[in-house]
Amino acid sequence: MSTLAGHLDDYLRLRRMLGHKLDDAARQLHWFVAYLDATDNEYVTVQAALAWALDRDWPAGSTVPGHRMTAVRGFARYLAGIDPRTEVPPPGLIRIPRTWRPPFIYTDDDVLALMDAARRSIREPLRAATYETLVGLLATTGLRIGEALRLDRDDIDEGDAVLLIRRSKFGKSRQVALQPSALEALERYQHRRRQLYPHPKTDALFVSLRGTRVIYECVWPTFRRLCDQARIGDGAPHAPTLHDFRHSFAVRTLLDWYRAGVDVQARLAWLSTYLGHGEPRYTYHYLSAAPELLAHAARLVDDAQAIRR
Repeated sequence: MSTLAGHLDDYLRLRRMLGHKLDDAARQLHWFVAYLDATDNEYVTVQAALAWALDRDWPAGSTVPGHRMTAVRGFARYLAGIDPRTEVPPPGLIRIPRTWRPPFIYTDDDVLALMDAARRSIREPLRAATYETLVGLLATTGLRIGEALRLDRDDIDEGDAVLLIRRSKFGKSRQVALQPSALEALERYQHRRRQLYPHPKTDALFVSLRGTRVIYECVWPTFRRLCDQARIGDGAPHAPTLHDFRHSFAVRTLLDWYRAGVDVQARLAWLSTYLGHGEPRYTYHYLSAAPELLAHAARLVDDAQAIRR
């Protein structure tokens, strides 16, 4: 273990004692220290931090480089009290985009095309099954990509047809109901995974070719290739993202409720709980995600005003 790796372990132990989870930051910082060791950097420099944070062609609007730099800044501030040579990257060196972008709303045909592209274009059977199942799960449940990747095998309750989402955003856990087709797809994937990799190194549901948990840094470039191969998003003003599956699920649910004539306002709290939002108001912004939703909402407002008159 290098000196920097030892300092990182101490830093993470201290932060966790103070109540911070640091799951993603810990993973990123381990990669950062490995990068420093591989490039013969004995201490943190701004130049090295920038080179590592921008070490690949991140898609436009990606928040990953900014979050990487935020993690490095925290570690560097800690190291500065140990090694005076440490350079602490200034805040704002890599901005985290905050502007709202219109989501890409996937159709059912889009989802089927992406799953088909995974099945046909990924040569390794385990990876093909993993990405086909992951895309289908995101589309049918509206999970955050991080929630899906953190799932363990024991988080599937086949008897009650629910997923247990542990300690997600806002520190909350929740149960997510599964459609019968989604549950069957997960069962098929688990059977296929056991055939291809009977002794994985992790309890994770989605497993890499090395038997470890699949991580986001591997998922997003593969997903981009699948979109290109299936021609999903061609001509759209913004490229489809993994998070757009969540938007699409919420929009589809709201549209189904409007078409069924139910009290959407009353049911927003249900959708908010299902999606794991801290408050129902965070669910409202999905109303602006599709013109058809706005049209339904506007008609309801007009009807309510007509009744009051």
